Amino acid sequence: MYAVIKTGGKQHRVSPGEVLAVEKIDGNRGEQVVFDQVLMVVDEADVRIGAPVVAGARVVGEILEQKKGQKINVFKMKRRKGSKKKTGHRQLLTSMKIKEISV
Repeated sequence: MYAVIKTGGKQHRVSPGEVLAVEKIDGNRGEQVVFDQVLMVVDEADVRIGAPVVAGARVVGEILEQKKGQKINVFKMKRRKGSKKKTGHRQLLTSMKIKEISV
């Protein structure tokens, strides 16, 4: 069984017991988070596709940790002008463990 959820402007395919990193969700370690925006649920041969979401479906996850992602370097340069700028960015992430998928 798996589901496709929408969180942080992105779509993630999740299954029970899976650990994934999503964009930061407010909460502390051990708290439960419910995702109501479930776009698709697949269970054996039964496929439910939402328009845009599956009615009554939800995914429950547990927060494992709040962390920062890998650093991304941003470098801008204009040729022949001697102009350059280097900055960096680290995205805030939440590590989640998916507990259950219910329809």
